[in-house]
Amino acid sequence: MHEDPSPSDETSLGYPSELLAADQSYESVTETIASVVLTKPQPRVWFFGFAIAFSLLMVFLFAVSYLLLRGVGIWGINIPVAWGFAIVNFVWWIGIGHAGTFISAILLLLFQQWRTAINRFSEAMTLFAVACAGTFPLLHLGRPWVFFWILPYPDTMGVWPQFRSPLVWDVFAVSTYFTVSLLFWFLGLLPDLATMRDRAVNRPQRLFYGILALGWRGSAVHWQRHQSAYLLLAGLAAPLVLSVHSVVSFDFAVAIVPGWHSTIFPPYFVAGAIYSGFAMVLNIVIPVRKIYKLESVLPMRYLNNMANVMLATGIMVAYGYFIEAFMAWYSGDIYDRFMMFNRAFGPYGWVFGLLMLCNVIVPQALWSKRVRRNTASLFIVALFINVGMWLERFVIVITSLHRDFSPSAWSMYYPTIWDWATLMGSIGLFLSLLFLFIRLMPMISISEVRELVAEPWKRKARA
Repeated sequence: MHEDPSPSDETSLGYPSELLAADQSYESVTETIASVVLTKPQPRVWFFGFAIAFSLLMVFLFAVSYLLLRGVGIWGINIPVAWGFAIVNFVWWIGIGHAGTFISAILLLLFQQWRTAINRFSEAMTLFAVACAGTFPLLHLGRPWVFFWILPYPDTMGVWPQFRSPLVWDVFAVSTYFTVSLLFWFLGLLPDLATMRDRAVNRPQRLFYGILALGWRGSAVHWQRHQSAYLLLAGLAAPLVLSVHSVVSFDFAVAIVPGWHSTIFPPYFVAGAIYSGFAMVLNIVIPVRKIYKLESVLPMRYLNNMANVMLATGIMVAYGYFIEAFMAWYSGDIYDRFMMFNRAFGPYGWVFGLLMLCNVIVPQALWSKRVRRNTASLFIVALFINVGMWLERFVIVITSLHRDFSPSAWSMYYPTIWDWATLMGSIGLFLSLLFLFIRLMPMISISEVRELVAEPWKRKARA
């Protein structure tokens, strides 16, 4: 990775001028993106990365199998720390999934053209992250084979879920978010699937992409209905960015545990979710951009815009940390004051210190234009943020539980090897799905990038 050239040699749309100047620019975009899947051999680094991801996935399957055999006692949870890595990982993965809907839906409604080259990555990342997140509440149930008890279905016993339970809220929020995100992702993918079908080099490829394309022919009627449905889904998905993680934050806020019972949690969690989500998008996009030589369709200006959004949400998160500490002091509540003191200087104080380093101190480097426009430094900052956001969830969950109101119930939480295996295995699940997505689907929206390429010609025609 090296420092990219300054944007002076790019057009106002963020694409290199030579791409727009030639008559073949429209075809060049299609060839650049589609050939990665259809004709170009996969680089060795793809096989190496997939082998590591698949190995971690096998660790996840083994850890889950042993968990189902022995029960949640193999984890480090105890009394009073009944919530451990499972809930930490759940909130972390849900947060990562938020950038996809933010980039795709809200930026679409705001007519931000730089979303076009990264929205497909982020949408796929949303689906994979939510799939990882959804496994942890089920595993934490203890008896996951009866998970359907939390679904509101009519049964002969007339037993319904307890709708005052945060677990039921999570089921509704996450399932709705996943469904709308899946529809939004697939609808945006339809024109590209038809392009892949038409450019396929063998019959299995034509059948595979042809079935998925659902008979798309690119007619004016098809495009009119597609754009109407796409805009409608964007309008439905945009509020989900705010609602889903707000609901997740209510899991904590409705409790009376010191450090959780706070009205700042919904906006605080939403800002943190977008913060970690953009960091994960950068951690994915930067290596893929370099390996597959996609600099022409994914210019540095787009990465710089993501870094700016990440910096803004990082400031919001830091403000949330400050307000949380201030309100604990200002309230005069001895339990909240002790909670903040214990969080910073107690037995888990070193985790809190790492959290401040990763989420507050290191991201200040993004004020520098040189850092934002250097792919290596931007990748490292984003990696720090992802680690920091996981540590934030650990601090929120564990430090509030292990020392609550009654000193007689105080206890330390020590994650076991099975906690770590489940966490690393979920990362393997996420990466395995991501590698398969890169191999089988166009990772950048062909139709939307071609539309941007055609914009200068449309303006000339209107003039």
